[in-house]
Amino acid sequence: MSTSPIAFLKGHGTENDFVIVPDPDNTVDLPASLVARLCDRRAGIGGDGLLHVVRSAAHPEAQSMADAAEWFMDYRNADGSIAEMCGNGVRVFARYLQRAGLAGEGDLAVATRGGIKRVHIAKPDAGGEITVSMGRAVLPEGDVTVSVGAREWPALNVNMGNPHAVAFVDDLEHAGDLFTAPSFTPASAYPEGVNVEFVVDRGPRHVAMRVHERGSGETRSCGTGTCAVAVAAARRDGADPSATGTPVAYTVDVPGGRLVITEHPDGAIEMTGPAVIVAHGTIDPDWLATAR
Repeated sequence: MSTSPIAFLKGHGTENDFVIVPDPDNTVDLPASLVARLCDRRAGIGGDGLLHVVRSAAHPEAQSMADAAEWFMDYRNADGSIAEMCGNGVRVFARYLQRAGLAGEGDLAVATRGGIKRVHIAKPDAGGEITVSMGRAVLPEGDVTVSVGAREWPALNVNMGNPHAVAFVDDLEHAGDLFTAPSFTPASAYPEGVNVEFVVDRGPRHVAMRVHERGSGETRSCGTGTCAVAVAAARRDGADPSATGTPVAYTVDVPGGRLVITEHPDGAIEMTGPAVIVAHGTIDPDWLATAR
């Protein structure tokens, strides 16, 4: 693996922020401990996660997708653990490819551990926002309960390629500080942990949420979480596009901004929102040697 200095960028999607490490040939060694140091907000660069940009053909987990998607988003949580998908991360990933001249406006396929995601980069005169086809939601059977302190709520189990528990609450403050993961039962529902969303209504087909992302704590936004919330809200409201044949769109406010989630009659879910690159640089070799 490479021992040369590592180039990086910093980006965010509705303030869900990421360290971006371009590595087309998969030569940069990124053990969990180094990822956690890079994502540390006081001792590192700081981020909710890390986007490792690799050609699909160069990564053993993505080689089977190389014919359909040139680029693989090797996503890591802030604690260094591996995650299947990150919706805000995909938009920032696509924005990086555009900035680097590796993708243009229009359609783009991105390989992830949650499958191939279809991305559309809008033209500047159309707002420049990025739309991601997030796949279809799976709603596993069985009751789930989440709790914070003495409060507990029923939650809907929604899988968007990664697991979510969506709870509707009276006040977002009831979620507490979200420094630690909310409790859930039964434990068998989420053997590898879960992202927990707390949701309140803001208006017709308009909700607001806070989220605890497994491995990262509370984040300013969670793309797959907003999709899970929109699906949960639609089912609560009696809306099911597969039954009516009519798409359903929800506006979802997160602490870092706003996303629009559309569920289509075939079950496909699209997420539209901004993605911004804010900085680029090189990790200091002396710090890197110590961190490793």
